[in-house]
Amino acid sequence: MTLPSLFVPHGGGPCFFLNPGEAPDPMWRPMQAYLAGLIASLPERPRAILMISGHWEAPVPTVHVGERPELLFDYYGFPEHTYHLRWDAAGAPDVARRAAGLLQAAGFATAEEAGRGWDHGVFIPMMVAVPDAELPLMQLSLDRSLDPAAHIAMGRALAPLRDEGVLIVGSGMSFHNLRARGPSVTPVADEWDRALTAAVTDADPARRAARVADWEALPHARFAHPEAEHLLPLMVALGAGGDDPAVCDYRDTVMGWVVSGYRFG
Repeated sequence: MTLPSLFVPHGGGPCFFLNPGEAPDPMWRPMQAYLAGLIASLPERPRAILMISGHWEAPVPTVHVGERPELLFDYYGFPEHTYHLRWDAAGAPDVARRAAGLLQAAGFATAEEAGRGWDHGVFIPMMVAVPDAELPLMQLSLDRSLDPAAHIAMGRALAPLRDEGVLIVGSGMSFHNLRARGPSVTPVADEWDRALTAAVTDADPARRAARVADWEALPHARFAHPEAEHLLPLMVALGAGGDDPAVCDYRDTVMGWVVSGYRFG
């Protein structure tokens, strides 16, 4: 059975875990519920996860081949307990090397890495989606070029993994301007989000890819993303989705931002 590919929001820092033993702030609860239901929403349980986070860029697409990666606490100014969170899933070096082979066959230079920890774009949403950490996971970096078309092509190359029990997940934020917060931002973020969703869910796959690759032409694009790294995981998920239909399966407002998640297939 073919698994979908996903683009999910990973929240803000350790947002779901700020209050030990309690539910997160009400603002974050819809996103937490969406992430908590991801695995149950799939047509079958994956054997492993391939994840692309907006928090890892490398000179070429780089696969993490570690057996048991540690966590990289790459957020700042949060309570001390959030720097002692645990998510002890195994790595998936077999999936990593299979992914590297697919990328190489498509003409991409690749590299391997084993010492970097999983950044919070990986472990924070996965602590919600897979709390018992029983699914192996491998992380793939972004290409430092941040070229949209190249990342869509990366996703296309990785698409066979969907038929091999691997769930491909892009982890970022559909709106990511840390300087823009509060209710005055919401109308602008809403206009951007509606335009992005119209492009992502275009019924024609070729036109969809072209519209999303040209994301800077959408209204308020550079206000929504002063830098592109949190949007590029969407490109990989879209490419991996191939000709399958796309839907927006999450939409909510946090910190004044309108934020969406997408499913391909």
